Amino acid sequence: MDRASPHLPRAAQIEAYGKGGFSFAAMSHRGSLLCLPDGIWPCPVNTPQQITAETLALVLAESGQIDHFLIGTGRDFWPLPRALTAHLNARGISAETMTTGSAVMTYNILLDERRRVAALLIAVD
Repeated sequence: MDRASPHLPRAAQIEAYGKGGFSFAAMSHRGSLLCLPDGIWPCPVNTPQQITAETLALVLAESGQIDHFLIGTGRDFWPLPRALTAHLNARGISAETMTTGSAVMTYNILLDERRRVAALLIAVD
């Protein structure tokens, strides 16, 4: 992911998801998203097993801006590997995995509450 090229240079509510993508801020994107406090980026992850420290590089770089990190794992729950959890926790980020639908809802609520939240949302059909 190129830090200089977000889809949107600010955080935004996710308005809809499904059919392999998301809509937000009157825009749409096909594929997964990484939503950070300073922007929304495309994310190359298609399955939870593809989540690595490299995939989370932008999250780790923004660790001072993020308290809660939600990972929408698609239609099925997937536990985050202990090593990645420890990596995030060491930077003061609490990570939680849930289905993408639950992650979208939770992200929107926390964002509305002006919490320091980020999310990796895996697209679902």
